[in-house]
Amino acid sequence: MATEKTFQLGPVKVRVTTPEAAAEPKERLTRDRIVDVALAQMRERGYEAVSMRSIAKELGTGPASLYAHVANRDELDSLVIDRITRLIDISAPDPDRWDEQLKQGMRDLLAVFRAHPGSARATLGMIPTLEGPLANAEAMMALCRAGGIPDQHAAWAADVLALYVASVAVEEDVWTERAKAAAAAGRPYTEEEVVTAVYEHFRSLPEDRFPVLRSMAGVLTSGSGDDRFEFGLTLLVEGLKAVSAKA
Repeated sequence: MATEKTFQLGPVKVRVTTPEAAAEPKERLTRDRIVDVALAQMRERGYEAVSMRSIAKELGTGPASLYAHVANRDELDSLVIDRITRLIDISAPDPDRWDEQLKQGMRDLLAVFRAHPGSARATLGMIPTLEGPLANAEAMMALCRAGGIPDQHAAWAADVLALYVASVAVEEDVWTERAKAAAAAGRPYTEEEVVTAVYEHFRSLPEDRFPVLRSMAGVLTSGSGDDRFEFGLTLLVEGLKAVSAKA
């Protein structure tokens, strides 16, 4: 709205009208902007806190505007996973080291999940249909074929491996959220404190009822997250090779 001011200039009154400043045009709403906000909110608030409504609010629009670009939450999850899996570098299969290439692909997938906290949850129950996850699935199948893995075993192994990596990432997100909540409540804790508490709990178990767990308290709480991830990865890939050799 324009504003008016009146000034007395000698015997004459002068009225000055100031026009309303033009509002800056809003940035055009696109799928990429919606995905940008979704990833940022997952990082800050966690997967469960993200919704079409929360994204629309941050973009200064209504949810209905988002639905013109993204059909629903399922499609949003697919777009998020498509965005981050495109960051994975896929190399051509080498029959002499296909198994190491397969493990490296899983390490790379975990790395992108870690770089985008909250995103791993979006993969659960998802069937890949977009370019990013399809390219990764194609690469996994090609690696398995290069290693002589039967197609049926390769298909099921791809599902198991993807679930394994996603579950590790989701668990890490859960611990991150717990740490944030603890810090906000004024009782922050460290990983070392958690491990020590778990160790002490196992050591305090009644020996007549839990003799094995009590005796294994040290090994049950040993190793870093990466150590455990690598063990699981080796277990799965070597298991795949062993099972396929018997086929």
